[in-house]
Amino acid sequence: MDASDLAGHLHFLRLALVEAEKCIPTPTAFCVGCVLVARWPSVSDSPVVLASGYSRELPGNTHAEANALSKARALSSTELSAIFSSAPPPDLKAVLTHVDVYTTLEPCSVRTSGLAPCADALIKANVKRCFIGVGEPDDFVKCEGAQKLKDAGIEVIWIDGLEKECLQAARRGHSTV
Repeated sequence: MDASDLAGHLHFLRLALVEAEKCIPTPTAFCVGCVLVARWPSVSDSPVVLASGYSRELPGNTHAEANALSKARALSSTELSAIFSSAPPPDLKAVLTHVDVYTTLEPCSVRTSGLAPCADALIKANVKRCFIGVGEPDDFVKCEGAQKLKDAGIEVIWIDGLEKECLQAARRGHSTV
């Protein structure tokens, strides 16, 4: 990855960090931020933010990646037209195949709450790539989200440079003992 590519990826990961900072901290879960970036070749060469989300943003003990996907799926035709500066708007299902996910923490592979893991939601959405700020620590469960994504054919890219910030955001509200 060359310097200009890295700068662009760091920009979107920093946007995900801004999302993570919106989380209400809890000692039993991580604070995570996620940004979905679409690179829709037939409409624009420039990447556009499709949706963003953070942990516990939506009701139901929700995670960042699932929230961002829910918000993307809730976009109206008018909103999609505005995002992509196109009429008619592109089909969201097709757009998702051109989406890069930027997440501050490795997408979960298991949920103790019984809800669907974020890795499964990303696989079901058929996203293109997942850029990860830092691996999920084994504080609560052993996470294998990145491997699950790779096994499903989704490219996983670990972003170097913001690991400390991503981990600090994730553990906000946890005791330091």
